[in-house]
Amino acid sequence: MPDPSEPLHLPAPPEGANAPLHGLTLLLVEDSRFACDALRLICQRAGARMRRAETLSAARAHLRLYRPDVVVVDLGLPDGRGEGLIRDLCLGAAGRPRPAILGFSGDPAGRGAALAAGADGFVEKPVVGVAGFVAAIRRSLGAPPVQMPLAEAPDPADPLALHDDLARAAEMLRVRPGARVYVAGFVEGVARSAADMPLARVASAARRPGADGQRLAALLATRLAKPVAPLIAPRAGSPPYPAAQSE
Repeated sequence: MPDPSEPLHLPAPPEGANAPLHGLTLLLVEDSRFACDALRLICQRAGARMRRAETLSAARAHLRLYRPDVVVVDLGLPDGRGEGLIRDLCLGAAGRPRPAILGFSGDPAGRGAALAAGADGFVEKPVVGVAGFVAAIRRSLGAPPVQMPLAEAPDPADPLALHDDLARAAEMLRVRPGARVYVAGFVEGVARSAADMPLARVASAARRPGADGQRLAALLATRLAKPVAPLIAPRAGSPPYPAAQSE
């Protein structure tokens, strides 16, 4: 797993004059490898260069040295809430224009929190269409809409990244029971991105006051016991786990 204290520099996409985000640099502040991989594929197809920071501290370190065109901020991060970073970016530094800012969350209620903090827009997980994500980026920049020769559905993200996210969550529940609310929110976002709604529902319940996280830990163990390849739902939308509805 990459060191979360350092931004992860992902490869630049091939150049293309018809790419609607060509020439843009995007910083994704996101703790999920799976969500990051999904957006990486979209950015490559749209012509943007993407960098990733796993934590608020890594994002702040990156932003002290570099100024991306767009910052996409997950609202639930290991070292705090993304709204704080959004507010700081809106204040900006003297003499430096601020980047466009988008909030990012698997919780639809995050839209209001992100916009109240000053974000220019909000993207809900999972990102179900390339065109919709590109349109949100262009709106945040004040750019006109474009007709894009891109397929609507993004490419499947890496199942190994999904497995790593679930393994990380299971380990955190084991060694850091006080982090239950953060871990449950993390798992809910990952599960929604993977079209695993039974896991998303259990994770959502584990975020509630008084929950103990035991059912979530048990379901994570069940998921991690399965082979890696079937972890992502087929494009047709069938559940990734045959017995999911009974769990």
